[in-house]
Amino acid sequence: MTDGLLNVLLGLLASAISAALGWLGQSLRRRRRLERARAFLGLPAGSECLIVVNRSIGTGAHPRTVTRRDAFALMELAALVKECGAHADLVAHDAAPRGLGARTELCFGGPVSNERMAAHLAWGLPGVTVSSGLARPDNTITVGGRSYAADPEAGEYVLLARLATPEDGRPVFLVSGQTGTANHAGVRHLVNHHRRLARRYGTDGTFALLLKVVNPAAYGPDVVEEVADVTAAALERAPAPPGAPAPASAPPARTPAPTATA
Repeated sequence: MTDGLLNVLLGLLASAISAALGWLGQSLRRRRRLERARAFLGLPAGSECLIVVNRSIGTGAHPRTVTRRDAFALMELAALVKECGAHADLVAHDAAPRGLGARTELCFGGPVSNERMAAHLAWGLPGVTVSSGLARPDNTITVGGRSYAADPEAGEYVLLARLATPEDGRPVFLVSGQTGTANHAGVRHLVNHHRRLARRYGTDGTFALLLKVVNPAAYGPDVVEEVADVTAAALERAPAPPGAPAPASAPPARTPAPTATA
């Protein structure tokens, strides 16, 4: 074998080793990112989760229908669950199984049309109220003494939250928007930014973010701004009247140190 041929073979071998090492490094980084996403979402490979939806409350609507925007949000959530290697069970808000923490729960829709959402807010985020009824039919969100009303042109609001459950159970994610477009925007924000949220809040804590959907009449769910981290205010329960029984405790706002990025 000549020196020239030997050099060519050695060069090919070095290139192959470099390519293999690069592929292995990329695979390990993707694996670490996936495992962090699974830990934050509570979706280990092969696990099951609940996607809890509201039902249409429009006049004449079939009781088992959801809005078109909510259907779009469902497709994006299903893709995220599949990416983690988990399986989703879609249930209506009034047909969800009892219990908390056995499976990750992704619950979306306002508390007016979603009884499960109303229960989660009352237990986990007692400082959040959403208006309903004839006096304020606009689903105004009030938290920390400030109210946020929807305006189809100026903006609509959505609460995105993660609740830690007792005994280190699987988390509950809430996307409570004022409209179907706001629900879709909140789901899309979770899907697109769950890695950043995991770095910001850790993988086992409670947080609540208030997001604004900018000019939904023109942009739909595509332009979203973070209004505020309202975790502290959302966890603060209003004082109970004298003699009233003590309510159940809300989940603690555990915020461990952020993990290093890949």
